[in-house]
Amino acid sequence: MQQFAQLFQQLDEQRGTKAKVAAMTDYFASTPAADGAWAVYFLSGRRLKRLIGPVQLRQWLAQASGLPLWLIEQTHEHVGDLAETVALVLSDQRPRRTTRADGLADWVETHILSLRGLEDEQRRKQVINAWQSVTAGERLIYTKLLTGALRIGVSQTLVERALAKASAQPQPVIAHRLMGHWEPNAEFFQGLFAQRSGQEDASRPFPFFLANPINTDALSTLGAITDWQIEWKWDGIRAQLVRRAEATYLWSRGEAMINQQFPEIIDAAEALPADTIIDGEILAWDDNVLPFALLQRRLGRKRIDAKLLRDVPTRLLVYDLLEQDGTDLRSQPLSARREALTNLLAAIDTPLMCSPLVQAQSWSALARHHAESRARGVEGLMLKSKTSVYGTGRPRGPWWKWKVSPLTLDVVLVYAQPGHGRRANLYTDYSFAIRDGEALVPIAKAYSGLTDTEIRRLDRWIRRHTIERFGPVRSVEPIQVFELAFEGITPSRRHKSGLALRFPRIARWREDLGPDDADPLEQAQALLS
Repeated sequence: MQQFAQLFQQLDEQRGTKAKVAAMTDYFASTPAADGAWAVYFLSGRRLKRLIGPVQLRQWLAQASGLPLWLIEQTHEHVGDLAETVALVLSDQRPRRTTRADGLADWVETHILSLRGLEDEQRRKQVINAWQSVTAGERLIYTKLLTGALRIGVSQTLVERALAKASAQPQPVIAHRLMGHWEPNAEFFQGLFAQRSGQEDASRPFPFFLANPINTDALSTLGAITDWQIEWKWDGIRAQLVRRAEATYLWSRGEAMINQQFPEIIDAAEALPADTIIDGEILAWDDNVLPFALLQRRLGRKRIDAKLLRDVPTRLLVYDLLEQDGTDLRSQPLSARREALTNLLAAIDTPLMCSPLVQAQSWSALARHHAESRARGVEGLMLKSKTSVYGTGRPRGPWWKWKVSPLTLDVVLVYAQPGHGRRANLYTDYSFAIRDGEALVPIAKAYSGLTDTEIRRLDRWIRRHTIERFGPVRSVEPIQVFELAFEGITPSRRHKSGLALRFPRIARWREDLGPDDADPLEQAQALLS
């Protein structure tokens, strides 16, 4: 595990993407296959489920260090991250190697996953022994794995780039092999490096192609409007439908298979020919698109009953045809893929339907369509170059998303708690409330939108104006007003306000306003319509 701990430190210290890719490339080229598989697993954002709670770990840390529990708890509160607390408290302990397994795979499989079947006392002994057997860097990684809190600051694209360099494979091939479900073992890692054999997992989707945001002022740089395919930007669940070997697989962009949640789409896909992959958006749809909040009722369910099927009907609005008759179409221009898609779906009934195109003779005319977005229940417009291939990731230029301006509310800060990673020592997670008569009722949480300077200023203010503490959470004097931006608003039983905001983020710190200037609940309720 020492080699992976060194890689983690390198990635944490490096700021440039080239240096990060180089570090990962060297690691993948030299590490044993089993270790490399687990490294890919963690580097691509996957995590182990938490095996041991923080309360037990703090108690065991007190025993291992000989320090009183209250000091351990105060240190944890100050540091913010439990793994870093363990590494700090035990920093003066020299490693005594009592274990034979030093590889990352051995540590994960033998010293971490094996804890699941042990009694608490056995777990305690094994964890303390592990802490005392390794270096400080390994101790940090080990504890982060135990708590399910290992986060590494690299994107999926950088991991793919490093694997492509180490394996001498094209990056799109690597990206495809990392999609879907796979087990982190030596065979999987060796498969990443293998020459393309055509024996790829039949269920595996292609990597999703994504768009970059664009604003109104930049439209003039795009050239002739006739060079662009224009569609509505729907607010649903991006998905790929894979039809292979007489079986159907429905994948979300988060690489979750969602067949059980949308059985009517799976049934409709039986009309598709074999070896077909289409890309689209799952929407709650009756005669027209329904709110996303209804669609959420389908998610997280293992079984969809007849009532939910009736109450929340869905369809797949199809954007693109990626594979037809076993032929990969992604390198063909969008115009050709769209024509093939139209012909394919012409004879297929709902819930599979081509995404309608938006027609406009000029950018100014398109702007009038854009102004209708919110009334139509969409987020804006998608602009796709007719000559574009279906790539991977989010390159600038081929596809753009022109979203409508977000909704906003002025709300009051009422709670704060520490963030994660490099912000573990700062209060960066905030809860906001809206005025309901003389009272303040919680409406949303947000943790993005402020600059580093503003975060440090607000952190100092929070510490000086704390009213109560609830573990890591502080209630503060309800003085500070912030403007929240969000994409939509829906009724909610989880919030005392009775409302939930979709994708809330801080637009600005309204230091010019006092709490009495915050928006009333009635104003937020009016946005429901």
